[in-house]
Amino acid sequence: MLFTEKQLLESTSRQELIAHVGSKHNKVLKVRKKLRYEAELTKLQSELVTLQKWIADNKMRVAVIFEGRDAAGKGGAIKRFKEHLNPRTSRVVALTKPTEVERGQWYFRRYIKELPNPGEIVFFDRSWYNRAVVEPVMGFCSPEQYQEFIVQVPEFEHLLYEDNLIIIKFWFSISKEEQAKRFKGRLENPLKKWKFSPVDQKGQELWKEYSYHKEQMFSKTHTNFSPWVIVKANDKKEARLESIRYVLSQFNYEGKGASGIQLLPDPNTIFRYHRSAVQIDI
Repeated sequence: MLFTEKQLLESTSRQELIAHVGSKHNKVLKVRKKLRYEAELTKLQSELVTLQKWIADNKMRVAVIFEGRDAAGKGGAIKRFKEHLNPRTSRVVALTKPTEVERGQWYFRRYIKELPNPGEIVFFDRSWYNRAVVEPVMGFCSPEQYQEFIVQVPEFEHLLYEDNLIIIKFWFSISKEEQAKRFKGRLENPLKKWKFSPVDQKGQELWKEYSYHKEQMFSKTHTNFSPWVIVKANDKKEARLESIRYVLSQFNYEGKGASGIQLLPDPNTIFRYHRSAVQIDI
């Protein structure tokens, strides 16, 4: 039905009728987009299940790192990656702030303990790259600790690469306006209030400082053996689909493509970092 009886009776002009058509059209588009997303996600997740079995059978070790500003959608993406995987050979690592003992240890030690075992996929909800952006901006580390970290990261990741550990590094990129919108949504949702912290609010106030350290991180830790992959994440659902697609595209696993879904990621949404790349969170 194009118009309800109520809409016909209440509309006093052609413009009002057109407005009703427009609202219906928008609702239809939203429903179609949601259905497409759910259908594609299901097929991509079935591919992830196949990939996981292949990784387990071949005793491979895979670490997928999710970095980005607060509210960029890292946790939501990880949830969709992990949703249907076998928990015996996959896990999520989201470390809290270091203990007093850990603060006296080599910085990477607490992360080394969490690296994947043979046949396992590990998803890092933030990683050792806390020291590249969040810690120096918020004053949680000294300038000397920051400089030491930046020098050591490429060597650390090269050792992992030489030991045949596969690392995929995602940076979820969102605009300042989108971040503010998501913070507001968290505060208004009683089920998501726990996600909001004073550090989150500082993210808006110190946006330029975050941008500076993010670019420093890219320029010093983007390497051929461990590149940064940028995900445009203002659209959460597209970011989830394309990041899954990217991971699947990196492996030639047995049974690949059986779901019939497109496995090549959209280069307009996800791409390797390079200096001229157009990012959202600048």
